[in-house]
Amino acid sequence: MHSKPPPPSTEQPPSSTATDASAAAAITYHNQTKHSPTRYARGPHGLDWSNQPNPFRRYPPSPHHHLQLPPPPQLPPSPPYPTIFHSLPSPPSPLTPTTLSHLLFHSLSLSAWKSSGPSTWSLRVNPSSGNLHPTESYVISTSYVAHYAPKAHALETRASLPNNHNPLFARLPRPDSSLLVGFSSIFWREAWKYGERAFRYCNHDVGHAIAAVAVSAASLGWDCRLLDGLAFSDLERLLGLPGICPSEIPTGPARGRFNWVEAEHPDCALLVFPGDSGEFSLDYGLLRSAIGSVFESVEWVGSPNSLSKDHVCWDVIYRTAEAVKKPVIEDEQFCIPPFQGSLSVSESSYKGMTVVEVVRKRRSAVDMDGVHVMERETFYQILAHCLPTGGGEGEKQGRQLALPFRVMGWDAEVHMALFVHRVARLASGLYFLVRNEGHLNRLKRAMRAEFEWEKPEGCPDGLPLYRLVVGDCRRLSMGLSCHQDIASDGCFSLGMIARFEPVLQEKGAWMYPRLFWETGILGQVLYLEAHAVGISATGIGCYFDDAVHEVLGLKGSEFQSLYHFTVGAPVVDKRIMSLPAYPGPDIDA
Repeated sequence: MHSKPPPPSTEQPPSSTATDASAAAAITYHNQTKHSPTRYARGPHGLDWSNQPNPFRRYPPSPHHHLQLPPPPQLPPSPPYPTIFHSLPSPPSPLTPTTLSHLLFHSLSLSAWKSSGPSTWSLRVNPSSGNLHPTESYVISTSYVAHYAPKAHALETRASLPNNHNPLFARLPRPDSSLLVGFSSIFWREAWKYGERAFRYCNHDVGHAIAAVAVSAASLGWDCRLLDGLAFSDLERLLGLPGICPSEIPTGPARGRFNWVEAEHPDCALLVFPGDSGEFSLDYGLLRSAIGSVFESVEWVGSPNSLSKDHVCWDVIYRTAEAVKKPVIEDEQFCIPPFQGSLSVSESSYKGMTVVEVVRKRRSAVDMDGVHVMERETFYQILAHCLPTGGGEGEKQGRQLALPFRVMGWDAEVHMALFVHRVARLASGLYFLVRNEGHLNRLKRAMRAEFEWEKPEGCPDGLPLYRLVVGDCRRLSMGLSCHQDIASDGCFSLGMIARFEPVLQEKGAWMYPRLFWETGILGQVLYLEAHAVGISATGIGCYFDDAVHEVLGLKGSEFQSLYHFTVGAPVVDKRIMSLPAYPGPDIDA
């Protein structure tokens, strides 16, 4: 079966009026989907298990190519986990079918199967809200576009590309050693459980996936950078995803058979290239023209499988997705910044695992033990890897130069409000990590006047961590996170606080999902750091938005809380059996 490619883009740069209206739509959605103690965002009243979306998209009858399951003996050993935050392995591994398999296997594949009674479900290397996995992935090489099928660890070839001087890659320093990884979202997978708030969670998961690929690539000596100057229409053509027609969206939530609800929303494309390529730049105008010329006559193979027999359309998700599509923006430039190593505080805190061991053993904790106490140096080391730079030039401007934040082409916009519960030799209380010190004065003005803004005991130079108030925050953090014990039973929990409305007004409504991508990337770092020091973590999507703002003294929409997290020692449910992700030797044991 063949499908038609999206039509050529006729998109024009947006007017200021259109930009303001789109930003207003994003802010309206954000306010409408806030939880509060007296009102939760609209969602299903119960879960229709018989109609749960299939978590695995396929494109029959497209050609199906199984990838080799790592670890193959010809690959160099996986580097120790902390080392990739200082420098990329050199020389980088060549791009081959084996290393491509490695990249995907250690970022987007299954990590295990779980079983309890009659129920069986899969886990993946990349985390997802509710383990629902709305994110689909694609590989674009010099010769093909393929959909990644994680259940089979296989590529489904959706289109063949002209390989003779492919203009899409021609301007890269080493085109035959580079590829693109594209991401899209199926909103329905999250909306089935979470209703209108699902658009937020889908974009968290895009960030999780971006970071997962960046870390896996780094283990091979490869670097990554978002091609964020591409417009939404460019991504439609690049991934062969025509998107949703706005006229199909009903007014108000509706139940029925809406096939378009299962469509994929193109999110972004990530350039993966050898880490020793040096600094280089690309012209997005030329890249956009290359996409047009390469994909003008491409034949797309395969049609997407059906995921559910019935649907509930939460219309505000799709209207907001339309409003925040990135338009064509003239004169945007793509450049590769220098790699900057992360701040090192206490690398003896790590348990000696390799990158592969950490990423494949990552799990989302369901409960915390409420007992484990983290060493202060370990706490500081985890936070050091959450910074966009390792100190020095660029830090105060929030430039994102360290792994994996260097994938983003914008300055850091997300900070961390930390509820410290069980950290040795550190007073319990509320703390704040300023990830872009250019925002420090604005944060001080926006937050409560009585906050201390003092460096805590033993805080290393270069770590912009501030103590706001001392006290037992366990009950407070639990209450703010929809009364979930997991927010108070760990060593610390946190809310990710983004500079919000000014970003949408200054840059455009298309930054709305990107702010969530940034929180997802930060969340993936927290997951990996927790496992690397021998404990666990989990993201928390349910929290009372404005109650968090009230605790911090934030008013209006200058800053907003976009994602919560908790880190601590997990309680393992021994009734749940764990099975290998794939047939054969248990490589995750």
